[in-house]
Amino acid sequence: MATEVIKKDGVREPFDPQKVKNGITAACAEAGLDEERTNQVVEEVYMAVMAMADSLPVVEAKSIKEKILSELDRVEPLASAAWRKHEAGKSQG
Repeated sequence: MATEVIKKDGVREPFDPQKVKNGITAACAEAGLDEERTNQVVEEVYMAVMAMADSLPVVEAKSIKEKILSELDRVEPLASAAWRKHEAGKSQG
């Protein structure tokens, strides 16, 4: 399993699976999903991301984000749209 993440600025940090869950949960909250649906989406998307991370010793943060978004597009498009909207707002701020 991935033990390190390479961030976009090149900094390496320990891989933290909880950060993956937190990001998915935040997107679901922003999309207004109820707790039950949020839990379903988090579990499904998290498992897909972890399957990817299991095959790599080091993973780029960009790859994690892309995997989360592709899974959200498939599982819950409202959450993926909320994530993208949030990202767009951060880049403008």
